[in-house]
Amino acid sequence: MSTAEELDTIGIDRLREIGSVKWSVFPEAIGAFVAEMDFPIAPAIAAAVRDAVEGGLTGYLPAAVRQRMSEAAARWQQDRYGWEVPAQRIRPVPDVLTALRATIDFFTAPGSSIVLPTPAYMPFLTIPAMHDREIIEVPMLIQDGRAVYDLEGIDRALADGGGLLILCNPYNPLGRVFERAELEAVAEIVDRHGARVFSDEIHAPLVFAPHRHVPYASISAVTAGHTITAASASKAWNLPGLKAAQVILTNDADVETWKRPEVSWAEHGTANLGVVATTAAFDDARDWLAETLDYLDGNRRLLGDLLAEHIPGMGYRPPEGTYIAWLDARELGIDGSPAEFFRTHAGVAMTDGIACGAAGEGFLRFILATPRPVIEQAVRQMAAALRAHADADGASADL
Repeated sequence: MSTAEELDTIGIDRLREIGSVKWSVFPEAIGAFVAEMDFPIAPAIAAAVRDAVEGGLTGYLPAAVRQRMSEAAARWQQDRYGWEVPAQRIRPVPDVLTALRATIDFFTAPGSSIVLPTPAYMPFLTIPAMHDREIIEVPMLIQDGRAVYDLEGIDRALADGGGLLILCNPYNPLGRVFERAELEAVAEIVDRHGARVFSDEIHAPLVFAPHRHVPYASISAVTAGHTITAASASKAWNLPGLKAAQVILTNDADVETWKRPEVSWAEHGTANLGVVATTAAFDDARDWLAETLDYLDGNRRLLGDLLAEHIPGMGYRPPEGTYIAWLDARELGIDGSPAEFFRTHAGVAMTDGIACGAAGEGFLRFILATPRPVIEQAVRQMAAALRAHADADGASADL
């Protein structure tokens, strides 16, 4: 049986039985609002975690185990992107958001604003306020159907007190994989203002041909000098609950800052099993990733075909990277929240685009890392809800 055939056999009842957040918060709905996969993890990762538990590796994180992850992450960056990073400059953190919080606190000027292209990953809109920072939203522009940075808007925001630009590549939720020239244009603006960049590259392994991920800090000495990079195996190998990510430091000053106890405390809470799983992912589960990426490629195309057939008014451009679909529901005639409509009337739970910033109003964030029959069922249920809504409106108009 092929990988696709095996994944297609995973049913909704089984997913609800497993009971992740995605399938338990709205237990009667199809879960499509949390960025995780509905697929089993790679056998090499499962074996590594099982061996760690059976071997008693359940205390605090040993230096040797941490070092093996850093070395595996360095090999991955070199082999996948041609980016040579010394392993000692790759530090463990529990997750990307911990890395962001440390970046705000220790690598930016107190009181400086956070510049955020939108729509954005939802926590990027809430975390800065926890650190008494203002967010300056800079909506993305659309050119020839593709989302692109508003460079003039970023320039104005940095001039208006912005100290840190959050750069997400591949882009959650829009699915863009930015090209080198686009990143170079951003870098010139950031450098001119003496600002910093937090580069969230958690989705970097999930890029579809012919697109290719370019690590922002790898572009030049300038980007290496003003960037804190956050990476993780959690999305590509479905490990978010195991709590392990990486901060990649690319200049001497940041390395010295990270050594300070109050800064390196961000490493605390990185889980042994997550570190072991991450090491196995980068070193031993690359073939699994290739097969899974091929399946996800099919999913993003299938979703487009299904929407064209059943909900032609729903706007959709297949993502260039990530397993996140950004759906434009503005022309569907829905009053109020489209997410609430589809959750209530179609039994499909998605993220309302407004949670991603004002630029997301009228949009939906749909996670397509699920078996293909589940995607087909979700689209059919959504289409049926829209037909019933249209029929009800028609009946009301006749009264």
